[in-house]
Amino acid sequence: MRLADSHCHLNYKGLAERQGEVLAAARASGVTAMLNIATRESEWDDVLGVAEREADVWATVGIHPHEADKHPDVDTAKLVDRAAHPRVVGIGESGLDYYYDHSDRDRQRASFRSHLAASRETGLPIIVHTRDAEQDTADILADEMGKGAYPGVIHCFTASGEFARKALDLGFYISISGIVTFKNARDLQDTAKWLPIDRLLVETDAPFLAPVPHRGKPGEPAFVADTCRFLANLRGDDADELAERTRVNFHTLFAKTET
Repeated sequence: MRLADSHCHLNYKGLAERQGEVLAAARASGVTAMLNIATRESEWDDVLGVAEREADVWATVGIHPHEADKHPDVDTAKLVDRAAHPRVVGIGESGLDYYYDHSDRDRQRASFRSHLAASRETGLPIIVHTRDAEQDTADILADEMGKGAYPGVIHCFTASGEFARKALDLGFYISISGIVTFKNARDLQDTAKWLPIDRLLVETDAPFLAPVPHRGKPGEPAFVADTCRFLANLRGDDADELAERTRVNFHTLFAKTET
């Protein structure tokens, strides 16, 4: 089984202190590619540093919606400039989070549009975080797509089937996290069954959201194998084939990882 963890935070507490061990465990589980995600500007150098040291780790640059208020100066130009680095393969994560509302909603929306413009300008995929903000997210994605096409993924998907269809219609990929293994995730499981296999990714969002049977532990990239096996069983797919297909999808979407 060969896998790609399309979204993890290797520099977060719980993983950073034992990064070498975490990476070794991931590789032993068949993980051949990991995307280390940035959420605030102060992380960019550290996130990129891991990608420079580790051949199977890549980086993004971006501002999480929780951090939008604290980063009014991170505009499209700054994102585009940092994304020129050969190990930066995506923009984000960015998006809208109306569940916690840690940042002003207008500021979240402005930041999101700056990231989408950077994605369009660079051709690098946007990694979208959306929580309790389906309509605004869908509207902004469609509006920005009207200004010129850009690639992207809805990460840690937990939204409705209707939103999934809107995202797919825009050409987006859908990434499934360990949440799909949770007992109370019936709606997500129902959606995951019909998602087209050529638009499907798997992720851990480590150190968060450890899948069954690792609940209560810090998540780590190695656990993407458990999510993939659960997802394959749910869909009636062969686990090795699903792992390989999602791995290929990862490199197709994040095309810079192949150069």
